[in-house]
Amino acid sequence: VYRGSVKDFPGFDANQDAEALYNAMKGFGSDKEAILDLITSRSNKQRVEICQAYKSLYGKDLIADLKYELTGKFERLIVSLMRPPAYGDAKEIKDAISGVGTDEKCLIEILASRTNQEIHDLVAAYKDAYQRDLEADIVGDTSGHFKKMLVVLLQGAREEDDVVSEDLVQQDAKDLLEAGELKWGTDEAQFIYILGRRSRQHLRLVFDEYLKIAGKPIERSIRGELSGDFEKLMLAVVKCIRSKAEYFAERLYKAMKGLGTRDNTLIRIMVSRSEIDMLDIREVFRTKYEKSLYNMIKEDTSGEYKKALLKLCGGDDDAAGEFFPEAAQVAYRMWELSAVKVELRGTVQPAGDFNDDGDAQVLRKAMKGLGTDEGAIIEVVTKRSNAQRQQILKAYKAHYGRDLMADLKSELSGSLAKLILGLMLTPAQYDAKQLRKAVEGAGTEESVLIEIMATRNNQEIRAINEAYQEAYHKTLEDDLSSDTSGHFKRILVSLALGNRDEGPENPTQAHEDAKKLADVSSNDSSDSLETRFLSILCTRSYPHLRRVFQEFIKMTNHDVEHAIKKRMSGDVRDAFVAIVRSVKNKPAFFADKLYKSMKGAGTDERTLTRIMISRSEIDLFNIRGEFIDLFDKSLHHMIEKDTSGDYRKALLVLCGGED
Repeated sequence: VYRGSVKDFPGFDANQDAEALYNAMKGFGSDKEAILDLITSRSNKQRVEICQAYKSLYGKDLIADLKYELTGKFERLIVSLMRPPAYGDAKEIKDAISGVGTDEKCLIEILASRTNQEIHDLVAAYKDAYQRDLEADIVGDTSGHFKKMLVVLLQGAREEDDVVSEDLVQQDAKDLLEAGELKWGTDEAQFIYILGRRSRQHLRLVFDEYLKIAGKPIERSIRGELSGDFEKLMLAVVKCIRSKAEYFAERLYKAMKGLGTRDNTLIRIMVSRSEIDMLDIREVFRTKYEKSLYNMIKEDTSGEYKKALLKLCGGDDDAAGEFFPEAAQVAYRMWELSAVKVELRGTVQPAGDFNDDGDAQVLRKAMKGLGTDEGAIIEVVTKRSNAQRQQILKAYKAHYGRDLMADLKSELSGSLAKLILGLMLTPAQYDAKQLRKAVEGAGTEESVLIEIMATRNNQEIRAINEAYQEAYHKTLEDDLSSDTSGHFKRILVSLALGNRDEGPENPTQAHEDAKKLADVSSNDSSDSLETRFLSILCTRSYPHLRRVFQEFIKMTNHDVEHAIKKRMSGDVRDAFVAIVRSVKNKPAFFADKLYKSMKGAGTDERTLTRIMISRSEIDLFNIRGEFIDLFDKSLHHMIEKDTSGDYRKALLVLCGGED
């Protein structure tokens, strides 16, 4: 199936188009609208014919005339569209290695993403256009392992056999693990050989096997073992093996997010993918970034340049509401990866040589007399497990006849006080307190209710119920029922029972459950869409739900999260999405929440504090890994940049290290 956004123009006439372009550039000024309309609605093959016809009719070079008549980014875009793909790539690489400095990102993008045939065509086009050898030029402009991998890719010799040997898959995964994680230093040659030569189908299975034996995705090992441009190149190769559409969607997003636009990247991708996989890139873009590529281009560019880019984009997916196969495959792969058992690790461990009485004395001394030694308090509280903190509370009362919580409350203030006092509560007491705050007073903090209720396991929910009853002398269910309504209330009450099934997946039942979720034709009001989702998402086990989600994708070509967003709204939608994301990858869910709490102007300290406390002994180490995978920056770095003072010091200790 053709997945490009630009197709052959029906009833094409090269001479007629050449004449139209000549008239658009004749006389004073030029008709830019006519130029962009014509060129963006013709395929590359047809544009090449127009160039030939233009020269035959007028004895002039069309590209030279376009360069003369147009300016700036619009001129670069239109001229790029006129070149055959191989010559376009050759021009990009020539520009990347000419002059002072090298545009390594351009080299990486092109050489990591092209097929064997595209590489061969590129090498030939470079030779034809510049009378130079591409490999020699790249060798002269790069160095080290980065250069070696580029040379391997330049051979265009990746295996293309779809027959995969299971034994070789296991051996390659083992060799990669031994070349990196299990080796003192890194055997870069092994990474180059396997990632540069093996077929895409083979490598996808290698990556799955690697996750099983290493307990982490290959991308995370590459980040830990390699560095610099070599690391970036290998990550790009892995991403392109997994999904080129996902790789280019990410490149486009980064080209436009934040201040300024990387126009060279934007132009290069929009031109080079417009007749290959632009429809797939568009849908993956919307799935990953929750906005359409069309709208992001519209917001980030202007003038004829914008109009031409939007024509190449080919449509607005926010308006269309479609879901394409490539996005479904990306979603399916993510579900498969989430089903692999990965060891969850906190960042706070029980202190060795723990002495509860000694710690109580340190804390008393830190708060006695004039002033408070916040550093000493942080040192003790953040470096003890929660169980050890409970022992310190008892030792403090036994030794001094005083309530440590009350003393901390009187001595500390602001964000640090909330963090330290939260750490001194048991996990169940802390969650109960957060839920109580979310429902008391004017208004309800639905996002807090969703975050806690959608992510806690049965044992944690039952402990929260007990702590809530003890602290507030009423049931959590009563407060949730009185403060919420409708389907949202029913979701929360169901989750508050702590009665989710804990068994393994049932393939037959999973297929039936997926059918139930996919059924949009039911007219039975007692079996509403929300009721069906509630009966499955709030009661089935996590392993079973993962199977349901996979069945749903196979059945509908839709990701279940996409279906929820399309068919529901408000708190009900947000609650179901949170459950789905928690089932899929709980550390990634919390990484996303942490990122959103710190990005942009201001910091949502309540969310930041709540997650850092509640996950510090469960999976904060895993959250750190997901954070850097998702946002290309470490959680440690973002906390350091976004907070200050003693609050920052305490958070960084809980974070447990820089990635």
